Parts: sequence; structure tokens; C-alpha cells
Amino acid sequence: MRIALNARILQAPRTGIGQYVAELVTALRAETDIDLALFHGWGWSSALPDAAMPGYSRLTPLLRQIPGAYQARRWLEQKRFDQGRAQHIDLYHEPSLWPLAFDGPTVITLHDLTHLHFPQTQPAARLREIERRLAAGVQQARLILTDSQAIADEARDYFGLPAERFVVAPLGVAERFHPRPPEAIDAVLKAHAVSFREYFLCVGTLEPRKNLNLALRAHALLPDAVRQRFPLLIVGMAGWQREQFNDELREALASGHVCLLGYLPDEQVAQLLAGARALIFPSLYEGFGLPVLEAMASGTPVALTRFSAMPEVAGVAGNYIEADDADGLRTVMSRLIDDQAHWQACREAGLQQARLFSWKRCARATAHAYRQAMGG
Repeated sequence: MRIALNARILQAPRTGIGQYVAELVTALRAETDIDLALFHGWGWSSALPDAAMPGYSRLTPLLRQIPGAYQARRWLEQKRFDQGRAQHIDLYHEPSLWPLAFDGPTVITLHDLTHLHFPQTQPAARLREIERRLAAGVQQARLILTDSQAIADEARDYFGLPAERFVVAPLGVAERFHPRPPEAIDAVLKAHAVSFREYFLCVGTLEPRKNLNLALRAHALLPDAVRQRFPLLIVGMAGWQREQFNDELREALASGHVCLLGYLPDEQVAQLLAGARALIFPSLYEGFGLPVLEAMASGTPVALTRFSAMPEVAGVAGNYIEADDADGLRTVMSRLIDDQAHWQACREAGLQQARLFSWKRCARATAHAYRQAMGG
């Protein structure tokens, strides 16, 4: 089978969906009956790009200010994509929201329905395009891949589709996420002025859905000496509506006990996860929650909410918290500092839970969906 996979998202700095595309493409190489053709928005390739398109982060906000920019870019992409029919494509896989028009079998990956629950996290023009195109894209797809059963159930109910239209293909964990001794990550720890296992970490785009205010409030409730010894590091790009928590963030940064690191290279994130006391992940909604899996695979305990797919990922290894309970999260953080036996039990449970997930397993489920969509 020759599969067209839309890899345009790899032009941007890699966050969740970009990591999904990159890891899935690599793992699918092991499926001997699948030949991938990657569409990059303006052309085709058989190879993954080494890095994001230069200047992408500066260009995208500018495009958002141009009326009709989404529609114009979409029209151009469709023209370029149509040229790929000369490559004898058997099936088209769209890994991010709505698919391009294609006259053959289509499979899409629906990671979540964030636009329904948190429309304020999307640029207005993009939200209009999602609302206009997603339902048609779902109907176009012969099969819909989801990262979790929670999203499959939610999408099935929302779109009124039968269960057999959905295939759950849980995500995997990259090889760079594994336990590391302190000397292996010493340079990164020194660069951020922290000590091994003596900081808490948040990973995620700075936007209201990630509920980072809860982490800030809980950390502020710790005794001053504890906050000084165990600072809170936040890794992630600025998202939409960041101003909603700017006041709390500014106060936390002024205290000197919270550090906003911005977007970091993948290897640095992996090293910071391996050295943290715990990952704090108070998100209100996730289609999967890759940082949770990555932290567990790194031997780092996780504190997280029970929303959407997250219990599927963390299982019994998670320290579960309520989305608005800062004092409850403070208690969890204190126990992860003071109770070494509990910390070690969480670490071991997380390592065991993480072994249930792999990109090889995700690729196998995806390849099976391709064959099923082709009638095999």
C-alpha cells in the first residue's frame, strides 16, 4: 500500500501532534507492506524534516492577521496535494483535524475535541475553519483513529457514528525518555540552576486548558524554605489567552521560586523530566497526555487530574488531584518530597505502566486500520 500522510505540521516546532507524526512515521517503516509518501504542504518527500521550518514561529502569527489566510493556504495545499495522485496513492492519512479532499480511502486521527470544550484556545479564524470542515472530514474518513478510548467514546457520541468506525491506537514513548543518573544530566541541571530530584516540572503550552494556575497556587502554598529548595519549572510555548494567568505568573516569577523556561529542544525536556521530583500535570482536558507517559518512562512520578484520557495513561501510577484544589495538590507535592517510600512506589508503578505503551504498538494498530480501510 502506498500511503499519503500529511506531515505539514512538522514545519512547526514539535509539540504533541508533531511528535505523534514524527514517531509514527518512523515506527511505520517496520511495516513491510506500507510505503509512505509524506506531504509537507508544498510538496512531497519520503523523509522526515530534520527540524522545523526556519522562521515558522514568527510567520504564523503574521498569517493570522491576514483575512482569508487559512482559506488561501488551504487552497494552495489542495492544489499541491492533488499533484500527488501521480504517485499512485492508495490511501490518505490525515493526522491532524480535517483532511484535504481525496477521492480514495481516507483515515484521519482525531486527537481530541478541544475546540468544543475550550474554543478560546483557538485563533478565531482557525476555529471557524474547524467548525466548518471537521464534521465533513469525519464523514469522509472510512476509519477514525484516536489516541484513547475516552476520545473515541466522546467523538462517537458527538458525531453520532457507530463504534466500528473508530480504532484506538494509544501513543508511544520515544527512546530518549528513560531513567538517567544525575551525572548524565548535570549540564542541563546547572544551566537551569536546579539539583537532581529537587524541582517540580510542568510541561505544556501556556494556555488555560493546561490549568497551570493550579500548579502556581499549590506551589505558593508550600513553606518558603521548601519552595526555595524545590522550585517549579515550566516548559512550553506561549499559547492563546495567556493573559488569563499573567498576574499569578508574574507574582510567581517575582518570588524567584518559579522559572518559565519557554520552548526547549526535545533532548533538554527529556533530561529535565528524568531529573524532576515529579511532573505536575493539572490539565483540564487531554486526548492522551504525552508528558505523563514520558515522565513515567523517565522514572519520575506524576500528579495529574482524572479528566478525559489521563487515567488511561497513568493508571494506578498517578497521584490524582482535583482541578481546583490547590491545597490538595500542595499535599501531594509535600508527600512526594517527604515520603521517600511513597515516591519510590510511584516511580516503580510509573515505569511499569509506561511499558504498556510503545510507538511500535501504535504503528501496528495504525497499519491495521489502513488495511481495514482498504478492505483487507
